[in-house]
Amino acid sequence: MKSLVTGAAGFLGSHVCESLLALGHEVVGLDDLSGGFTENVPAGVRFVQASILDHETLTTLFETEKFDYVYHLAAYAAEGLSHFIKRFNYMNNVVGSVNLINCAVNTQVKCFVFTSSIAVYGEGRTPMVEDMIPMPTDSYGIAKYTVEQELKASHHMFGLDYVIFRPHNVYGERQNLGDPYRNVVGIFMNQIMQGKSLSVFGDGTQQRAFSYVGDIAGGIAHSPEVAAARNRIFNIGADTPYTVNELAEVCCEVMGAPVNITHLPAREEVHVAYSDHTLAREILGVNPQTTLVDGLTRVAHWAKQRGPMQGTPFSAIEVLKNLPPSWQRLIDAQKVQS
Repeated sequence: MKSLVTGAAGFLGSHVCESLLALGHEVVGLDDLSGGFTENVPAGVRFVQASILDHETLTTLFETEKFDYVYHLAAYAAEGLSHFIKRFNYMNNVVGSVNLINCAVNTQVKCFVFTSSIAVYGEGRTPMVEDMIPMPTDSYGIAKYTVEQELKASHHMFGLDYVIFRPHNVYGERQNLGDPYRNVVGIFMNQIMQGKSLSVFGDGTQQRAFSYVGDIAGGIAHSPEVAAARNRIFNIGADTPYTVNELAEVCCEVMGAPVNITHLPAREEVHVAYSDHTLAREILGVNPQTTLVDGLTRVAHWAKQRGPMQGTPFSAIEVLKNLPPSWQRLIDAQKVQS
């Protein structure tokens, strides 16, 4: 099998690439390196640096390679920031996805695997179950749900098979520690290594089920080979929710640092979000075993070896109204430096 993995230089993409190589796939990885790193791309993956917005390059690549499977993991997954970068969000997360779907249809790809998000469900609906009618409350969730609907339409119209995953709060080795907007585990560990206090929006009672990447990458990789998974949607990730305060405390523990939290003004976000994973267990055999402490311990070991990372604040904010003050300070500091 020949497979394309978009977002291959990101931490989830790199782990899926490893799983595909272990399954004997020939793997081509594509990434624009806006949030990932070439060092993440596993040996044995043929890497192409390109954007999913470059439809001409994609067309040539698909026509040349004749992929069997496409694993579309590339996205700008800053859910909270998506309110303020609507154009960027929809271009990257919707138009880029449509470019890939067009190429998949035109070259008879056998199955299109897409990582959506539990952001499609919206607020106050836990545990989230796949047969709920999506009611996203932010631009990121709207974008992901749009692509889900497009895949269903493309299956109906053109026979393109798909598998859709709705992962949540995934963390793990190789994540971008310097990104100030997404992957709270990376943000916390980076702040600890820089001797800073941990930034928590609101009172920290928000609940999430933090999902270790090694528990989900294999299920995503082998899903097209499971006949019962075709043209289905699966929640995938950890079962046990924790508060952000609890996460901060465990991050400090595994990093060997004292608990030091700064509570920032609350931002607009879903307060409680975790999902039911019965379908993933029954159909795909995905049954996460990594505890939060064990997963964070592994990431802490990697983070200490990697060292702190300096991120670049997003420079193209489109809507400033109601932007969290901490993000506004990042933008202001960047302007002073430039």
